[in-house]
Amino acid sequence: MPESFSQTVAATVRAEMARRNVTQRQVAEALGIAQTQVSRRLLGRISFNVDELQTVATLLNLPVAALIAGPAPLEHAS
Repeated sequence: MPESFSQTVAATVRAEMARRNVTQRQVAEALGIAQTQVSRRLLGRISFNVDELQTVATLLNLPVAALIAGPAPLEHAS
């Protein structure tokens, strides 16, 4: 079953957090919410809202578009 857009965004956020060694606790503090709420967002159970994505993007030093673009399409060999 294909992932929902929320799950795709959550996976991208998780990957970028890992690359930058940013913890759920740091994200929770930046967002002003409980770590359990961050966990639910990172699992795609609750969608990030646009203000939250902007805060997370700023924390990760990325443009918001990088978090919502999803994986790059596969290139086909000709």
